[in-house]
Amino acid sequence: MEGSSLRRAVEDAVMRVLAVARGEEKADLVLKNARVVDLMGERLIEADLAIAEGRIAGIGSYSGLEEEDSEGAVVCPAFIDGHVHLESSMVSLPDYARSVVPRGTLEVVTDLHEIANVLGMEGIRYMLEVARGLPLEVHVMAPSCVPATPMESAGASLGANELLRLKDEGLVIGLGEVMNYPGVVAGDPEVMAKVRAFSGLPVDGHAPGLSGNELNAYVSAGIQSDHECVSAEEAREKLARGMFVYAREGSTAKNLEALLPAILAGSPDRFLLVTDDVNPEDLSEKGHLDHLLRKAVQLGLSPIRALRMVTVNPARRFGLAGRGELTPGHRADLVVLEDLERFRVLRVYREGVKVAEEGENLWAPTAEPPAVPSSMRIAWEKIPGIELRAEGKKIRVIGVVPDQIVTESLTEEARVEGGMAVQDPSRDILKICVFERHRGTGNVGIGFIRGFGLREGAVASTVAHDSHNLVVVGASDEDILAAARAVERMGGGQAVVRAGEVLAELPLQVAGLMSVLPMEAVREGVRRLREAARLLGCGLSDPMMTLAFMALPVIPKLKITDRGLFDVEAFRHVSVFVDGAGRR
Repeated sequence: MEGSSLRRAVEDAVMRVLAVARGEEKADLVLKNARVVDLMGERLIEADLAIAEGRIAGIGSYSGLEEEDSEGAVVCPAFIDGHVHLESSMVSLPDYARSVVPRGTLEVVTDLHEIANVLGMEGIRYMLEVARGLPLEVHVMAPSCVPATPMESAGASLGANELLRLKDEGLVIGLGEVMNYPGVVAGDPEVMAKVRAFSGLPVDGHAPGLSGNELNAYVSAGIQSDHECVSAEEAREKLARGMFVYAREGSTAKNLEALLPAILAGSPDRFLLVTDDVNPEDLSEKGHLDHLLRKAVQLGLSPIRALRMVTVNPARRFGLAGRGELTPGHRADLVVLEDLERFRVLRVYREGVKVAEEGENLWAPTAEPPAVPSSMRIAWEKIPGIELRAEGKKIRVIGVVPDQIVTESLTEEARVEGGMAVQDPSRDILKICVFERHRGTGNVGIGFIRGFGLREGAVASTVAHDSHNLVVVGASDEDILAAARAVERMGGGQAVVRAGEVLAELPLQVAGLMSVLPMEAVREGVRRLREAARLLGCGLSDPMMTLAFMALPVIPKLKITDRGLFDVEAFRHVSVFVDGAGRR
């Protein structure tokens, strides 16, 4: 449609909405006998809700070309997740939408940090292409930390110039979580160039525990939010510095209950309720933002205050005009709820069109997804093996802390056979390897780990925050290599192997992070992986999730990257051997 024709069409639509609002014309759709949520007055209004041209025309008494009797059900704005990593769902974006849209979520804000660390700009463009035509609207924040640290090999590097290109093309709405808070506080030129490039737009933070003068410096640089608060005191301090506080309640980090005192006492417009990371089991069994709303109300937050945190607050925070409110002129993205206790979603509307009812989707993708980019480039010809020559009697061992992403730094006696330091399953000392999979460097980091409990076999995954190289833990070198090869054959994914045989596997063909299988199949695959690991002796509640964080070199104390064992507190690579060089 040409510019002048488009303008006339828009003007005609506006005039019709006005006519409907005045009661002179019938609405396209009227939800009769509804209880409409007034977010500002924190009350329910018993009225009809009139919709015309995809917009809310009025709240009052109306007639429509189509009318639906709400029978006293609650009508509220559609939900907006203000901070989520879509890749953590492990399913494709269309399947993610199929999971969350019937639960009331129609918009998400994401920085695509995970896929960008694997595929860079190609990964971001791939996700934007996949998002076309979905009822779920995806707002992208430019990923600020690709790579996350210089201590590992990521698949890409996005500097200020690349991020500016995303901004200039209109592909992003702001800057994603700036995890390098020491760099911000110190005024690191490269970090500050990224922050300055997004001046005037939303800039999200990531600053666990940051306080006092360092927090002042962080906020002064232009950082406006934080989702890492773990206590009410921390939230209050950041709120007092003018930050938005995102109360996170995902599959791994659950901070809502701890932050509730600050939420109850603080300004109602500065808090968001976000998921951050939700795995396929939780999405299927608990839900999405509807689950967070239920929990918030159960903990004592008023229902409408809770709703503000997933509607008007994120809409205003990110400048999403026309969203987040049920007021005349706003987009008719709305949810019909049974009540404000269980938050059971009856129906979901996108621009006045019903897209889900009673948990069932009423839409289908409009286009074939683009081809999946390749993300597995392991240079086996450059890898001499994963044996580790003994260069001392004492070894550093990563100590797993159950259900936590932090680890201990242990010192143990090395088991030596034929001059090589080897696994000792009888003491739960296993070998852990990280294979670089992006650039074909042949890098392999080798170390030891305690806490997985494997008596035999190996577990492997390409979900390995933040650079997502291939990480494997095993009781024998043979099974470590077999598990690595199994994952490579799938084009990325997760596998459990015993005596060279694959016991369970889950292909994650999209960047080694997401599957093209339906949500139900992914959930079943996750269950089979867990059961197979348990069969080998693993007692961890979620071994693959634990494995994913063993290669994250920004969380204490001892981790491993493709370049070797990493002491997070000293922020340097260290030898496996306490008393030697640890050459391979």
